[in-house]
Amino acid sequence: MKLLLGITILVLLLLLLRPGLGFRAQRPSDYTKTGPAFDIRKHLNGRFISEGMIYGPTGRVVSRFVAEMNGTWDGTSGTLTEDFTYAGGGTQARKWMLKIGKDGAFAATAEDIIGTGTGQHAGATVRLSYRIRLPEDAGGHVLDVTDWMYLMENGTIMNRSEMHKFGIKVAELIATIRPAPDAVSEGTP
Repeated sequence: MKLLLGITILVLLLLLLRPGLGFRAQRPSDYTKTGPAFDIRKHLNGRFISEGMIYGPTGRVVSRFVAEMNGTWDGTSGTLTEDFTYAGGGTQARKWMLKIGKDGAFAATAEDIIGTGTGQHAGATVRLSYRIRLPEDAGGHVLDVTDWMYLMENGTIMNRSEMHKFGIKVAELIATIRPAPDAVSEGTP
């Protein structure tokens, strides 16, 4: 009986990890015909508020945050600052340097990012993949991250990210990104 249960669990795991299924199987080409068109120079320009939750490997919420964001662009080069405040009182800052390439591709770097992240616009979505080194107080682990951002018709961006270590999902982030209330009244997108 234990052998049968073990085989069943193994088969289910293989099915879940199989290419073509799940979050990791998404490709930008899946979204090329969706709208509204997501252009990070337009939709990540100005001041924003992001609110989100981070789920640990058991699926339970391990952290909540609010981030103030500010995007600025000069042609094909941009910066996106993120100032996080976590529910437990901790703070974190990140400054992304973004560079638009050809055919919707872009590159992204930040101080805690290892190497250069690669991004791609497609229809109403943006995918960004990178390696991040967590702060020492969070273990200092290096994680492989895939962010998917989905532009909604009202201008809100839904962000879903998965973080993996050794190919195993260890965390997931769900967040909204929307123009800061005072930015809307000032006419900033």
